[in-house]
Amino acid sequence: MLGDGRAILLGEQLSEAGQIYDIQLKGSGPTRYSRGGDGRATLGPMLREYLISEAMHALGIPTTRGLAVVTTGEKIMRERPLPGAILTRVASSHLRVGTFQYALAWGSVEQLKTLANYAIQRHDPDVLKREEPYLKFLLRVIDRQAEVIAKWQLVGFVHGVMNTDNMTISGETIDYGPCAFLDRYDPKTVFSSIDHQGRYAYGNQPYIGKWNLTRFAETLLPLLHDDEDTAVKKAEEALATYDERFTEYFLNGMRRKLGLFTEHSGDADLIHDLLTLLEKNQVDFTNFFLQLTFDSFRDEPFVNKQLFKDWYNRWQKRLEAQEQSADQAHELMKKHNPAIIPRNYYVEKALTAAVDDNDYTLFNEFSNALTHPYSHTDDQVKFSTTPETKVPYRTYCGT
Repeated sequence: MLGDGRAILLGEQLSEAGQIYDIQLKGSGPTRYSRGGDGRATLGPMLREYLISEAMHALGIPTTRGLAVVTTGEKIMRERPLPGAILTRVASSHLRVGTFQYALAWGSVEQLKTLANYAIQRHDPDVLKREEPYLKFLLRVIDRQAEVIAKWQLVGFVHGVMNTDNMTISGETIDYGPCAFLDRYDPKTVFSSIDHQGRYAYGNQPYIGKWNLTRFAETLLPLLHDDEDTAVKKAEEALATYDERFTEYFLNGMRRKLGLFTEHSGDADLIHDLLTLLEKNQVDFTNFFLQLTFDSFRDEPFVNKQLFKDWYNRWQKRLEAQEQSADQAHELMKKHNPAIIPRNYYVEKALTAAVDDNDYTLFNEFSNALTHPYSHTDDQVKFSTTPETKVPYRTYCGT
């Protein structure tokens, strides 16, 4: 019984380029699915979604977009009275795995088929003309999710609440509730206040993605084949492609972060060994790759340790083994290692000033700096470090 059913779809908008977008309000009041909730939203979480979704877009990660946040003038009761707000959200669609689960649970097979046909027409119209279109559709969704989750991992994004209602069919990141970004690299990192078991920890995200896709495949079984055993076998074969697809997207992304243009058999070990070093030494994930890009390490004691020096020499030899020059490798790294991410410290500072003091100075400055994360400009440097604290950072869903 989580959530308060506060999202309502207004309709579709056809762009000049022929792309259909969903326009959705979040926090406008009770909907058919509000259950015991008031369906409203407070200003802080809506500003958070706007800020981080736009930052994700700038990072090149498929995402819903924040068209606008407006205040309502209401006081919303949560732990304390808070200003009400509505987010207008835009997406190529808001169809989710949960949408298909709902259709299977409460609708007929014909209604499920209607939904699937609509989703295919919306996102993968070419597969309708092929053999086994629903199987092809399943494979497309698997591939999109493998890619987007790999992109999360590459920038240290932790979604925080990866249930099936928060996995889109389009492959866009959706619902920025208790999300946050890694500072120090640790696969066990959890930010959400309600995730006591670490189900949605940073390192678990690829596995939860596959779990969600398995639930999606289950909904399509009636459409994959009339014989249930045959349908299950087809679904299992499709799901078996996920691990390979995710690994490919992740390794290729890591290669680009390391300035590698080609694939070598030892790359996986090189990457694994680096991540192990970062974890053991509690190194800042974003800043490490940024400093590696410019070969300029600032007050990072672990780079003087022999294990890192050994790894660094292996990496240099790997760079020398490719045809591209050192300058070309540097340019590749600049394009894939952001100078700035929505660091949790500055996100909270900006939201607190906006909500409590109606001061958007920091919010606007931070938001503008986040719109060009790969430009490596001077205005981004001030957002690259945060004060040391031993207090664990916690996020809340905002409902």
